[in-house]
Amino acid sequence: KLVAQQTQSNSNSSSITMDQPVKLAKVNKVLGRTGSTGGVTQVRVEFIDDPNRSIVRNVKGPVREGDILSLMEWEREARRLR
Repeated sequence: KLVAQQTQSNSNSSSITMDQPVKLAKVNKVLGRTGSTGGVTQVRVEFIDDPNRSIVRNVKGPVREGDILSLMEWEREARRLR
């Protein structure tokens, strides 16, 4: 399976440190493309360790349903597409 790196919604990456654990999340549904050139895909992910919790994230690069993402930050949810 493909493991993709999640993207930051804004440029404030100072809160991420190297000692934070990485959470794994499975892509349940691809919601659509976003970004000025469509290079970012919005997906709904379900956490591997907590299947009852799901959030919407933005992913840069190729992604499809069933992929496993490694999330450096898992507290923040992406804004919905309009």
